[in-house]
Amino acid sequence: MVTVRQSQLRILLACVLSLWWGTGLALAQQGSMSPGFEHEGETWTVALDGSAHFLSIQEAIDQAQNGDTIFIKAGKYVEDVTIHSKEGLKIIGEGMEKVFIAGLERVGTLHIGKWPYGATNVEISGMTIQEHGGLGIGIFNGAGVTLRDIHVNGLIFSQHVQRVRIENCIIGGSETTGISFADSDAILIGNIIHDNDHGVAVGGKSNVTLKNNVITRSLFEAVVVADTSQASLIQNTLVNNGGGVKFQDESSGEIRGNIITNSKVGVAYSSKTNVSRSHNAYHNNGTNDQINGIAVALTSAKTQTTDLYVQPHFVAPDRGDFRLQADSPLLDVGGFAHLGALGRLGD
Repeated sequence: MVTVRQSQLRILLACVLSLWWGTGLALAQQGSMSPGFEHEGETWTVALDGSAHFLSIQEAIDQAQNGDTIFIKAGKYVEDVTIHSKEGLKIIGEGMEKVFIAGLERVGTLHIGKWPYGATNVEISGMTIQEHGGLGIGIFNGAGVTLRDIHVNGLIFSQHVQRVRIENCIIGGSETTGISFADSDAILIGNIIHDNDHGVAVGGKSNVTLKNNVITRSLFEAVVVADTSQASLIQNTLVNNGGGVKFQDESSGEIRGNIITNSKVGVAYSSKTNVSRSHNAYHNNGTNDQINGIAVALTSAKTQTTDLYVQPHFVAPDRGDFRLQADSPLLDVGGFAHLGALGRLGD
């Protein structure tokens, strides 16, 4: 028979357990955080000389909470770095030429996201990433990943990631492709992509916008779009590549306000592609247009009369200065202040 006192104790225990579970749930919800969370976060510092909170970047990432900022002081960090299950994390290096991260054991020096965990609203800036095993940065799952003011020696690969933003970066020296997207949504703005097999590869069901980028010295195409992907190329300068832009399979997109010069083929299409184009400048290409590998006349349905076939008048192309001279015919064309990525001398 249960006494009154035993009953009271049971009620008290139930209340305590209820309070404990409620608190735990609230903390769990706070830990997961929604995309619009308001937690301002802490700032943690990494330095190799022991003068900061952490000696290694990975240790700082593991200890960081959602919304925190990690500042990396100058130095060469030889380690494998992984970011996953984090939201709103910012990793800021002291400078592109001051912070150098080299991989240690695995393929890929920096992994953002990890199956099935991902990463959300992560920003990384101010450092150089050296490839390891051919891969510089791998982005897997998640959304809202921003790379800004980063120098990457090697491939950047994105798979199943939404809202990728790569801005003001230097990407080059890959054994394969500079930047490759598979089933991802991304925008590339103001980057220099150089000395790769392909500059940018867009595959699967990706949707990628390239704007104001310089892509140069690719062994093959500067940009290749495959499968059922979509790509928009707006005001890019594609110069000294094996090919300019190639749309294949059942891909689609648009090409507007670009400069395509010194390539074997300017733009190549498959007959199954759906691509619009206007106000692009072509110069000194072996062939300006190809459909299914066959050169076509300028009257083809795949071409537009708004395109220009003139010399760009770059400032100093032999030194990699692809700004336009004051007398360039590519200024104030089709609503663009200038065609290509870099504008005119003096801008």
